[in-house]
Amino acid sequence: MKRVSLKDIAKMTGASPSTVSFVLNGKAREMRISDDLAKKIVATAKREGYHPNQVAVRLRTGKSQMLGLVVESISGNFFAALAKVIEEEAEQYGYKVVYCATENDGKKGQELIKMLSQQQVDGYIITPAIGMEEDIEQLLDHKKPVVLLDSYIPDMDVPHVLVDNYAGVAKGMKHLISRGYKKIGFITVDLQLIQIKERLQGYIESLKTAKVPVNKKHILSLGYKVTKADAISQISAFIRNNPDLDALFFATNYLGLLGIESLQQLSMSIPKDVAMLSFDDHDVFRLFPPGITIIEQPVEEIAKTAINLLMSQLGKNKPTKKNKVQLPAKLVIRGTT
Repeated sequence: MKRVSLKDIAKMTGASPSTVSFVLNGKAREMRISDDLAKKIVATAKREGYHPNQVAVRLRTGKSQMLGLVVESISGNFFAALAKVIEEEAEQYGYKVVYCATENDGKKGQELIKMLSQQQVDGYIITPAIGMEEDIEQLLDHKKPVVLLDSYIPDMDVPHVLVDNYAGVAKGMKHLISRGYKKIGFITVDLQLIQIKERLQGYIESLKTAKVPVNKKHILSLGYKVTKADAISQISAFIRNNPDLDALFFATNYLGLLGIESLQQLSMSIPKDVAMLSFDDHDVFRLFPPGITIIEQPVEEIAKTAINLLMSQLGKNKPTKKNKVQLPAKLVIRGTT
């Protein structure tokens, strides 16, 4: 079968070869090519199976047209949704995305950065795990475009985008307290990550602001690598040992899912026996009767902001005035509160 060329795509779309080249190299916006024509060219290239010679492109431009995306997990809803939007946005600029996960293992994160460096990716979007600081610093020292996602490293001057975790939890706590809940348990994960620390701080400061005593017995911190069975067992024991709790706030959606199973094992009803709120949404939370109240992260806006910050460093967008971005979370009230 004859290999489809750039000139073939030009003939099929009625565009000039240079226009096709600009579009497929992510320069449609820069060259002011209409969205309709750009979409037509991209769709035709996909349909005809056009693939540029990547080796030739690298030799000619010194660029791979690839981005490295290093996140915490590839299985969770939040990061899967982020990756989907990032991939779609990157494609508009002519980039492909290499997607990998650390599972919050700093050593694995170091290995992934080395692998991506060997692939000569043009830029990095990274959710940093503890232990990756030095490797990220080295990328910056080598003038590599880097954006941190869903977290940041204190005292390191690197562009980042994440939700305002502290304010998000405070918003949820204010809602619970306004509904009359005072004995609120907080279930979190034992990770020394800034976003997890800020969520716990939001819980503690919200109680203090409302002049509700902070009881350390009402805080459960689970190991990140604890098995599902052990996690459910620990959450169940926490609830049994604190029969005075009238509400539970889960710091992540996967903890919230474990919480539902724990409450079911205890034959407890939500919200009759205890109210429930979770940071971050999940399909189960929308479908589980009567619906789990959540703090919603603006996934699409986070992803698009990350790409815009990276493209600014790559010279594809105008430089941004603000490159350290915290976006507001939204309280979505459902039947469990």
